[in-house]
Amino acid sequence: MDKRDFLRGLGGCSLAALLGPTAWARWAQLAPQELAQAGEFWGELRAKYRLTSEYINLENGYYSMMAQPVLEAFVERVREVNFEAARYMRTRAESERTTTRAALAQLAGCPLEELALTRNTTESLDLVIAGHDWKPGDEAVMAEQDYGTMLAMFDQQARRHGIVCRRVSVPLHPRSDEELVELYARAIGERTRLLMVSHMINITGQILPVAKIAAMAHAKGVAVMVDGAHSFAHLDFAIPALGCDYYAASLHKWLGAPLGAGLLWVRQDRIAKLWPLLAPPPGRADGDINRLNHLGTHPVHTDLALRAAIEFHRELGPARKQERLRHLQRYWTGRVRARPGIVLNTPEAPERSCAIANVGVEGLAPAELARRLFEEHRIFTVAIDSAGVRGVRVTPHLYTSEAELDQLVAALVALAS
Repeated sequence: MDKRDFLRGLGGCSLAALLGPTAWARWAQLAPQELAQAGEFWGELRAKYRLTSEYINLENGYYSMMAQPVLEAFVERVREVNFEAARYMRTRAESERTTTRAALAQLAGCPLEELALTRNTTESLDLVIAGHDWKPGDEAVMAEQDYGTMLAMFDQQARRHGIVCRRVSVPLHPRSDEELVELYARAIGERTRLLMVSHMINITGQILPVAKIAAMAHAKGVAVMVDGAHSFAHLDFAIPALGCDYYAASLHKWLGAPLGAGLLWVRQDRIAKLWPLLAPPPGRADGDINRLNHLGTHPVHTDLALRAAIEFHRELGPARKQERLRHLQRYWTGRVRARPGIVLNTPEAPERSCAIANVGVEGLAPAELARRLFEEHRIFTVAIDSAGVRGVRVTPHLYTSEAELDQLVAALVALAS
């Protein structure tokens, strides 16, 4: 596999190549909020995904399919790595992985030296949680609405090391950022060492004021770890601007990368303080981010295909993507929020949510609502019945059409009546 041929092949993932340079130049002139409502453009982009006619997929928050050009790049990388086999692994795998990391670091707005490739958010956060040198009586703060697997990891540290886990409950409809900051502030004690906060709560889509929470925690001498599983390549931001110490994300969600791709960002001065989960190869310096994610022999073609997903995302533009995703959510939630029998578990203020929203129907258990949406209306969602949230999570993506959301609205109205 010639590296120049590979890089040329990625050009097929640009919107100019996919839609035609003249067409893309015309659409690219529109402001993000204007483009967000340009149905013709999104219809053209929708054609770049292979979609089933059997049901409407509104559960992209778990895993979002790759666009066809990214999928084709991934398959080609599988073929090429298999062709060269051990020679590729021994001669180029590490350097090309670094090239991929550099592209991802540029997208994240952070130094290459602070970013590691992992397999998913859970693995990344576990590396931080397990990497702390916990002492009995140390405390960690988190929310009941955080991802269940991460809460379980903290509980394991409590059983193993005797730490104390303090949980807060995030209100579904907060009055202000200050209310949320104070909520976390009250949970911090003299022995608190780490605070975990979700950038976007996975079960409701609520965006938390991470930078303000981090500033408060740092003023109290507490490190901050951000679960960014649903915010990276969804919201338009740079990781260091959040002011946290650790950040993790899955790239097979909103970036549209192959399954098994994630990132871990650690502030430079924190890297050497973490114990690696797996012992790194000899010679790794304590301040080297790569010592934290020793993967051994792994599917390197996933790392290579990441560059195609990054190009597809960058060409569209983070601001354009964010505005389209927010438009899709508000398109349907605005039509059901005041309906009798329908309950929205996501804040109404536009700055407090983007693509993800959670909706319930009075009298229907979440699992029953999800079942009826699928069996009666061919709409696929996921039931959420935990941490004070009862409903189904609805996560449209770039290929979702307004016509599909019209069907969701009609289904909810019918079920509520």
